Amino acid sequence: MSLITWSNNYSTGVKEIDDQHKNLIAIINELHDAMAAGHGKEAVGKCLDKLIDYTVYHFGTEERLMNTHGYSEHRLHEIEHKKLVKTASELHASFKTNPAGLTLKTMYFLKDWLNNHILGSDVKFGKFLNSRGVT
Repeated sequence: MSLITWSNNYSTGVKEIDDQHKNLIAIINELHDAMAAGHGKEAVGKCLDKLIDYTVYHFGTEERLMNTHGYSEHRLHEIEHKKLVKTASELHASFKTNPAGLTLKTMYFLKDWLNNHILGSDVKFGKFLNSRGVT
């Protein structure tokens, strides 16, 4: 069962960003499903690695677009990205020493963060990009 379902409410109006958000949601759902099914440490660990790697890649895309188009709130947005990468890295380190510590509470943290970030900062950024002709 999916933890997060894509809806048009998440759309930033920028295809590249929306496609990457869809991938992030799919990876979070994959991690959630692996945990819910009681898959082993190795399978859950691979999903977590994939999520962290893809998140860093996605944030790089957004930051490149911010720099290219002169987004005035670039630094604030980047700080949000760095906080999530730091938290995700801490979760990963904790998982390696205590796999049982990666709980549904962690999944709901990721869900809430993604919801708040996309619906707040990313939608605002998308409108800025749209105003610059980026779709």
